[in-house]
Amino acid sequence: MRDRQLRIAVADDAVLLREGLVGLLERFGHTVVASVGDPDALLAAVDADTLDIVVTDVRMPPTFTDEGMRAALALRRAWPDLPVLVLSQYVEQTSAADLLDSGGGVGIGYLLKDRIGDIAQFVDAVVRVADGGTAIDPEVVRSLVSQTQQPIHRLTSREREVLALMAEGRSNASIATTLVITEAAVAKHIASILTKLDLPPATDGNRRVLAVLAYLRDTDPP
Repeated sequence: MRDRQLRIAVADDAVLLREGLVGLLERFGHTVVASVGDPDALLAAVDADTLDIVVTDVRMPPTFTDEGMRAALALRRAWPDLPVLVLSQYVEQTSAADLLDSGGGVGIGYLLKDRIGDIAQFVDAVVRVADGGTAIDPEVVRSLVSQTQQPIHRLTSREREVLALMAEGRSNASIATTLVITEAAVAKHIASILTKLDLPPATDGNRRVLAVLAYLRDTDPP
């Protein structure tokens, strides 16, 4: 966990969840400068010059469909460098692709609430996105993958597992620990993935993730 203190805006219409999120982030030493329950309040509260990251729900008033996501995309259009982490109970495929396209794909997260099982890892994901990295739930990746019949079918089941963990922004060491394999094996899998998806090799971890996500969102549905 990095030591620097983040200034965060939080948006969620569920009061208990929102306040719990605020308390959690503050317990880890961060400052929540805005805590709101609807997209209009979020847009009004955001000052990109004083914020490090926005954490927002997708479904908020008045229609409880995609207001939070639309607010997130509006913020990214206004301030492409403003990191945004979206929390949702669902994978909104079109919106997810739009989010990944925004701001050059830098400083983006899309996590599913029900799949967050470790508080420290979640807060670390917030920090990682604030630092310009990515934190994409594997289920979001699987949803995007399911929309294409492009070379993704060339991947083995193990390579798909590695791809999903790559999308979370995991390091090779973390992937190795999760899958109980060596780092050398992880490196070989990643090289194979990039080759099979016709992607150039990249030594920078974030560029590697962005390259994979770029492939996924640029493929046409069958």
